[in-house]
Amino acid sequence: MDASNAPSVDESRRQTGNLNRRSFLCCAATWSVATGTAALRCFAVESKPMNPRLFTFVGANSGPWTVTRFKTVVGDPIPEPGRLDIVSGALPGLPAGAQWMLKGVTSNVRYVEKDEKAELESKQAALGRPEATHGALIPIRKNAKWWTLTQSERRAIFEEASHHTAVGMKYLPAIARRLHHCRDLEGAEPFDFLTLFDYAAKDATAFEDLVAALRTTEEWKYVDREIDIRMTRQG
Repeated sequence: MDASNAPSVDESRRQTGNLNRRSFLCCAATWSVATGTAALRCFAVESKPMNPRLFTFVGANSGPWTVTRFKTVVGDPIPEPGRLDIVSGALPGLPAGAQWMLKGVTSNVRYVEKDEKAELESKQAALGRPEATHGALIPIRKNAKWWTLTQSERRAIFEEASHHTAVGMKYLPAIARRLHHCRDLEGAEPFDFLTLFDYAAKDATAFEDLVAALRTTEEWKYVDREIDIRMTRQG
């Protein structure tokens, strides 16, 4: 096999042009029966872009959030970490020294009517306000009975029986939240939802009232696993 006419990898890279960070170079040797020569063909392949809706929560000994309270409300526990880190995107594996990581994706608002959605969007604050130095991460899992219900049946429990949106609306914009769905991911996750909250120190009592109110609703009877992680960060 005569490979003297094959282009170098550097030459092939020049021919393909500059590759962006979402591309990589694939090279393969091909054999021409007609000429009896080999050639190295290189081409750019687009890699899968990072999902901007995916977040990873890492319980470890480092991270901007210091865990101040950790409680298993119902179901199996997870190890209590000293700190919590929140990463935009996926991680290749459990970081050194970490005890666990949980993943979820943000999604469209569900179980709400058009006017409720508009009111939520007009009142709710974004996470990360300078004064919001207190926070909570609450992972929950709902039982199999919940997931056998139809969308309309879940909506009836969520809103008509439990008034979930109305309860949460009372605490806006003081308490900011972001809901992450775990069942939308490809792999099996230990929880169905991860809700991240932040708020100012002066609103800590209001947050306790919010959580207590939600746990007395009809909806919460379907929760069979819940962890309550409270934390603080530097302002």
